[in-house]
Amino acid sequence: MERIRKGDSVIIIAGRDKGKRGTVLARAGTDRVVVEGVNRVKRHTKPNPMRNQPGGIVEKEMSIHISNVALYNPATQKADRIGFKVLEDGRKVRVFKSNGESVEA
Repeated sequence: MERIRKGDSVIIIAGRDKGKRGTVLARAGTDRVVVEGVNRVKRHTKPNPMRNQPGGIVEKEMSIHISNVALYNPATQKADRIGFKVLEDGRKVRVFKSNGESVEA
């Protein structure tokens, strides 16, 4: 079970985008995530008429290492660490370390 999933609201805790908030758009491998509006780069692309793709400078989000992001806790309005808890019915859920509330709620 992953600590950070697609669709989670995260805060960047290290790097040039430190302090920015965004949602996880995708997982890129086991240890990288793509966050909306973070780590934007300019990519120079050649035109490709076979794919109907124009050339030029395209700005897009690149992946960031998962150690540089932390889940956003709406109760405390801060970044928070994640732990796991097994409920009575056997389900495993993610919980915030600071207040013990469930992330899925």
